[in-house]
Amino acid sequence: MAKKIKSPYKPWRKYRSRENYCSTLHKVYEYATHTYSKRTAYQFVDGGQHYTYASFRAKCDQLSQRMSRYGISAGDKVAILSQSMPNYIVAFFSVTAFGRVAIPILPDSSENEVTNILNHSESRVIFISKRLRSKLSQECYDRMTLVIDIETFEFIKKNQEDFQCDGWVKDPQPDDLATIIYTSGTTGNAKGVMLSHRNICHNLAASFKAQPCFRKDRFLSILPIAHAYEMSVSTLYSFSVGACCYYIQKPPTPSILIPAMKKVKPTVMLSVPLVVEKIYRNSIVPTVKKSRVLTWLHNKMPWLLYRLIRARLMKTFGGKLRFFGVGGAKMDTTVETFLKNCHFPYAVGYGLTETAPLVCNVMVDKRKRVGSIGVASYGVEIRLDNMNPENGEGEIVCRGDNVMLGYYKDPERTRQVLDDEGWFHTNDVATMDEDGYYYIKGRLNNTILGPSGENIYPEEIEMVINDMEGVNESLVMERDGKLVALVKFDDNVLNWDQAGEDKFFEDLEARKQAVLDWVNKTVGKNSKIGEVDAMKEPFEKTATSKIRRFKYKDSHGDEPEKPKDKE
Repeated sequence: MAKKIKSPYKPWRKYRSRENYCSTLHKVYEYATHTYSKRTAYQFVDGGQHYTYASFRAKCDQLSQRMSRYGISAGDKVAILSQSMPNYIVAFFSVTAFGRVAIPILPDSSENEVTNILNHSESRVIFISKRLRSKLSQECYDRMTLVIDIETFEFIKKNQEDFQCDGWVKDPQPDDLATIIYTSGTTGNAKGVMLSHRNICHNLAASFKAQPCFRKDRFLSILPIAHAYEMSVSTLYSFSVGACCYYIQKPPTPSILIPAMKKVKPTVMLSVPLVVEKIYRNSIVPTVKKSRVLTWLHNKMPWLLYRLIRARLMKTFGGKLRFFGVGGAKMDTTVETFLKNCHFPYAVGYGLTETAPLVCNVMVDKRKRVGSIGVASYGVEIRLDNMNPENGEGEIVCRGDNVMLGYYKDPERTRQVLDDEGWFHTNDVATMDEDGYYYIKGRLNNTILGPSGENIYPEEIEMVINDMEGVNESLVMERDGKLVALVKFDDNVLNWDQAGEDKFFEDLEARKQAVLDWVNKTVGKNSKIGEVDAMKEPFEKTATSKIRRFKYKDSHGDEPEKPKDKE
């Protein structure tokens, strides 16, 4: 009988000691796999790829040794291109816990984007799923030392001449590079954000301070692991506290997600605002409007209606939810007000890939302020730079152990956002109230200068438009000196199959005029729009569902030509 190995780590009686010890992903890996060895770490909701912390460690150690035999050493770049799954985390730790550098690639990246990332990062190895194999160009395939099937860990390609067993690993230090996350954000050229072990581990500590989680918690992951938000605050955070994180094998559509939540009964989930907003607009609002009883309750006894809806929501989410994190984009204030009135256990976070990602957060059990991104996260300094004394608006700049090392191979762009005192310039404009709560106004590079020199934030106008019935999403920009709104109406209110017919144009013009009238009645005089264009297809978005604005800079919508009058 094998001798039981005693854990070299004492139970984490004081969480401060865990924070002090776990300063690198190697130490997080050592601590978690010894302390929680018998517990389940990751698995699919429907079974498969099931790992206890002990079996997880064994697989990571094995993979690391195999890569070393082919000369893949500490400091070498290893890419991961896959949908979310437990094996993704095995690949990640087999790289980072041994001093190598992980290059996560978003699964919706194009073949051209994948090629650019692999070339720019000089990756020598790629873990790739069968579903995304077609995005690996022949040029990149030929250049790789190893191509590994992430679902089976079979080596699809290996150069036998590289089998020299000369690869070496090391225990990384806190300021060593752990991962490079490439992001195009909403403004174009991809940037390789260099995150150190210290950056990521600081976020694990900040996540615990914002929402303490423990080994009996159940996380349900629905966002791409390749995004810093999901990676740090869900996937790695659950691992660091000994919890279990579940994954679904298909896109999180309602028909897939609802049964998964009933089965897992998650206590923790992360989402982007778009998911919550769709539930509110497409399910809750229509249900209330169709019911005379619910409408009466909404007008006469709203507190009872909110209690009933909360009970229904909690049941839908599995009945055990205690933390529903919302981040990645600004949440609609109408939807947030609804969640607050329902006492739904949501919390808002704000951050960027460059800050690994937490900068601000609101705790579930604290009094929430609708529209606020919360207060500074644990260990993060924040100030408003170049503040306008009249309205208190300034750019958020932050400093702390969460701030990136810089952009990979791009010192010029790094100097633009990171000064020599360590302050990172976020490009987000905000105000702060007397209690230290911050409120995002918009992005500096999205800000439109009005005719009198005033700042116009398109995000605020878009929020007004998106609150309208029948509107799915919108984007506001400047064209020829006036504000123009591109609007994607709900498919059930505008039938594009009838495009070209007189009735279609009557409906279209009525919808556009309604948007124009409502917005210009609601917003200030400087934010009034001059034109509305309709979009047939949904806007192209980032991983966190932000519209890629630069794609629509010169767009005039998708409207067909109006048919000529019959003679």
